[in-house]
Amino acid sequence: MDWQLLIAVVFGVVVLLSLILRLKVHPFLALLIASIVVGIGAGLAPDLLFEHLVSGIGGTLGFVATIVGLGAIMGAILEKSGGAASLASWMISRSGEDKAPWALMLAGFFVAIPVFFDVAFIILLPMAIAIKNKTQKPLLLYAMPLLAGLAITHAFIPPTPGPVAVADILGADIGWVILFGAIVGLPVAVVSGPILAQYVSRYVRSPEVQHPSSLSHEYVSPQSVLLIILFPITLVIAQTIVKSSPTLGQHIPGYLADMIIVVGHPFSALILANLLAWYFLGIRKGFTRGQLLDVSSDSFRQAGAIILLTGAGGGFKQILIETGAGTMIADSLGGSSLPPVLFCFVVATIVRVVQGSSTVAMVTAAGFTAPLIPLFGVSELEKAVLVIAIASGASMTSHVNDSGFWLVQQYLGLTEKQTFQTWTLMTTIIGLTGFIVCCGLMWLL
Repeated sequence: MDWQLLIAVVFGVVVLLSLILRLKVHPFLALLIASIVVGIGAGLAPDLLFEHLVSGIGGTLGFVATIVGLGAIMGAILEKSGGAASLASWMISRSGEDKAPWALMLAGFFVAIPVFFDVAFIILLPMAIAIKNKTQKPLLLYAMPLLAGLAITHAFIPPTPGPVAVADILGADIGWVILFGAIVGLPVAVVSGPILAQYVSRYVRSPEVQHPSSLSHEYVSPQSVLLIILFPITLVIAQTIVKSSPTLGQHIPGYLADMIIVVGHPFSALILANLLAWYFLGIRKGFTRGQLLDVSSDSFRQAGAIILLTGAGGGFKQILIETGAGTMIADSLGGSSLPPVLFCFVVATIVRVVQGSSTVAMVTAAGFTAPLIPLFGVSELEKAVLVIAIASGASMTSHVNDSGFWLVQQYLGLTEKQTFQTWTLMTTIIGLTGFIVCCGLMWLL
């Protein structure tokens, strides 16, 4: 074993976590510093060190920045137009009061595809409160399924930033990640949402909270919102199927296959979805072009930090590859017989619990995993499952070092103890259940 390399990697990780936890340095800056520390400690020449760092950042951002940016614009239009709220209201009205927890879970699941978690939660919470006021049942019975749907999609399904970043760093196909994210996410949402809420709401009594019980928007067709959300996802999955099935190409004209590949690329699919949202939810609803430009520009404020963080994670990954750290870790794993899916889950869980941010946990775990992918010998489908395993670990055990913990605590009017009994418990079940389903998929594949 190369002890110099091992010490460099361990010291780099210590520096990374110390900067984030103790000195409160932004993870973007902390990842860059840790990358340089590992590179110098491993003996990389200074010019090569920064060449590899730039290569890793640029290679990652070329894809991720575009996807996250397009997703942010689309989500902002859905939010400002009232489309997200309209879709949720429609799903709840179709389900009836008895099925309201299930409808809220699905509403959160779909709305969080284009809209950031915290924004979607603030938009949709008044609906849960309105149902609670009508039924006089505990708010947690409705809020927890909503949170489960939001949290799972936020971590599992592109074009949300976390899974997009991990898929790019691991070289996984976005279409397969979307498909497996849904396959894993839906049963996990059922367990951690409506089923868990039935139990928890009996024992944890949250105080009364005062929020608006209704939202006022010009009517937006919920069916059109759902179609706009599902449109790019369908195109991307169609492209993945065409590219991965040679026999299918023999049964459809070549020009049609080429067209599907073009429009099904994540860039094209999201551009088309943005144009649909811009026209049907913007222009047709009375927004001026200037207002839509302002909405689009404002959406980049939150997306910008995520994009830079992801780029730094790509640079960290590249340094681990170029120093040979990935090979060293793989050799160690070979001796321990640790399955790839368990490695991904454990690394993401450790980083998540220690520093709080699920996005940082996903990017960091992906950086450690990427150098091992060729040595794991996994297929394209298995690679997508590893993305979800990382997402499961990064969802684990949200507590006081996670901003989501305090967001839930404040908006639901919970004490810290009650937030541990609800939100922390729910995220732990999301992570563990997601990991179990991923293990089952790896066994089947």
